[in-house]
Amino acid sequence: MTDPNAATRPTQAVILAGGQGSRLRPYTDDRPKPMVEIPGTGTPIIGHQLAWLAEEGVTDVVVSCGHLAEVLKEWLDSADLPVSVSTVVEKEPLGRGGGLRFAAAHLPHPDRPWYATNGDIWTRFSLREMADFHTERDAVATLALARPRIPWGAVRTDGFGRITDFIESPPSTFEINAGVYVFSPGFAAMLPARGDHERTTFPHLARERRLAGFPIPHGAYWRAIDTAKDLTEAAKELAALGR
Repeated sequence: MTDPNAATRPTQAVILAGGQGSRLRPYTDDRPKPMVEIPGTGTPIIGHQLAWLAEEGVTDVVVSCGHLAEVLKEWLDSADLPVSVSTVVEKEPLGRGGGLRFAAAHLPHPDRPWYATNGDIWTRFSLREMADFHTERDAVATLALARPRIPWGAVRTDGFGRITDFIESPPSTFEINAGVYVFSPGFAAMLPARGDHERTTFPHLARERRLAGFPIPHGAYWRAIDTAKDLTEAAKELAALGR
């Protein structure tokens, strides 16, 4: 049976892999952040991302490189990849928005929608469902939204100020940008040539009600790998999940 939504789902993606990864040192002293491996997984972060994108129907990926780009390129050239991958390197820093625009210019189908993800995200959820959500809302851009656990214990009180319970690392009451996106074809032209799209393009689209937020489904795994502690926590979580 033919899926009526298949034609509107992206088959191309950008991975932003140019960050310095300074908070992950010493792991990033000799490799870029997406090349860091979560202990026990047997694959670097970007290897996981490429496998996930392939499972979700992506065939072409542009990787935007920066810090230690040659290490990432060497791994991509030698690995058995499930998708077609090309790399781009900024000649000078363009900022997050400018870098995204530069990478998008190298997508094979500029007239079609595309996914994007930050290079330090380890997650698993249905990108097909996110793409359908994007189309249903006629959005120009859709952000995946996560509700991470706060790193401290919390307390619950009654109306009189008495503590009634302690909760270890509860989920945040706020949703955050999870670093995974669906973009319509015209989005790239809205990005700044230099600078940060989260301070320019996204607020503009939000005011025009053309920016959507897709909550990552309950139970789906998500973590941004920013620090050595994140590596340790992710290893424990993924081991518990049997992944």
